[in-house]
Amino acid sequence: MEQSILIQKLSPEERRQKEIDTWPIWEKEISRFDWHYDSDEECLILEGEVVVETPAGSVSIKPGDFVTFKQGLTCVWDVKKPIRKHYRFS
Repeated sequence: MEQSILIQKLSPEERRQKEIDTWPIWEKEISRFDWHYDSDEECLILEGEVVVETPAGSVSIKPGDFVTFKQGLTCVWDVKKPIRKHYRFS
């Protein structure tokens, strides 16, 4: 797996400890766009599906995935199904 993208499954307790339900929500329609991370981002995918393309390969991200995108990552987001996520930059 690409080191710049870490995908985990969180337990309900881990989700409560991180207070994810208080994080802002971001939504995006089916689309394709370039993105660069100036800081780390953590997010929990609530709905939709996206394939994130990096120089090292592609990663498919789906509902229930807790994803960390590392600072410095340059990628292409290919939103296959409208996406909805809680997110936090650090």
